[in-house]
Amino acid sequence: MSDILTPTEEALAEAPPPTRGGGALRYVLTKIGGGLVSFALVIVLGFLLFRALPGDVVATMFRGRPATPEMIANLKHQYGLDLPLWQQFVNYVGDLLRGDLGDSYVYRVPVWQKIEERFWPTVLLVGVSTLISVALGLWMGTRSGWRRGSRFDRISTGVALALWSTPTFWLGMLLLAATTGLFPTAGIVYSDTPPDFFSQALDIAHHMVLPTITMVAVTYAQYQLVMRSSLIEEMGADYLTTARAKGLRDDEVRRKHAVPNALLPTVTLVFLHLGFVIAGAISVETVFSWPGLGRLTYDALRVGDLPLLQGTFVVLAGAVIVMNVFADLLYRVLDPRVRAA
Repeated sequence: MSDILTPTEEALAEAPPPTRGGGALRYVLTKIGGGLVSFALVIVLGFLLFRALPGDVVATMFRGRPATPEMIANLKHQYGLDLPLWQQFVNYVGDLLRGDLGDSYVYRVPVWQKIEERFWPTVLLVGVSTLISVALGLWMGTRSGWRRGSRFDRISTGVALALWSTPTFWLGMLLLAATTGLFPTAGIVYSDTPPDFFSQALDIAHHMVLPTITMVAVTYAQYQLVMRSSLIEEMGADYLTTARAKGLRDDEVRRKHAVPNALLPTVTLVFLHLGFVIAGAISVETVFSWPGLGRLTYDALRVGDLPLLQGTFVVLAGAVIVMNVFADLLYRVLDPRVRAA
């Protein structure tokens, strides 16, 4: 009797194993939902943070110019700053849901227009810096990890740690002082540069040298150190011993087996860190007067332009959140252990 299966047991025995499609969808929705919650918190924090700044925004706009109390009161009413804080927040969220970030107090244009003008210079600077940082960090991390304890490893790791701990603005000012006259110190292009593409591209590249070096010097070290650590962990794995036993050369073992497995944490870090690099461009763009979102944020903070501050804050913080979510999703694609879990 023990060999006879009931219909229910037989159906269960012949049923195919459950698919993981539901688990993958649940994972994706969970990460996206977490990102939306974080974005909502960013909106609340950005609204309250900038209104907690000391001083009167309207009075700051009249700095150096005579203004009567009636003029200040009228301007506050015009911008809705005389409303209760909760009503200002409700109006702000309603406008944001319609895609309206308001009008800049200083520039007197829609905030989206100013962000669009400054967006691509930041993308150009961050994109080039990230590509160079990733390539340099992966190469140096691979060489350092594979030759652990060598002179190259000790020197490169020491330099990476020193640069990683260096304040970005301080390094930028140091480069400005050390290269006086060799490279442009402000802007993205000279006003008298011929309008043809080749001349403009050369001039932009010339202006990008110092800000790019500054960003690369500070960010490449993270990729190098993570890649070095990952490769050192892989070097004692059994599959590398098996690969050597099959007669593969040391370079082939490193290139075909060790490096691909060690790349996983570093690739995830690249996307995870990309959003922070965009947000961290504020100090570099301020030091070199690069006309991007970072410089725009600094100028808005200096004059108390609330709509512009809130707009740039939402864009920069949103970039960090989007990259975090994308890194989580990419990690599931690259690492089968996450999919199995």
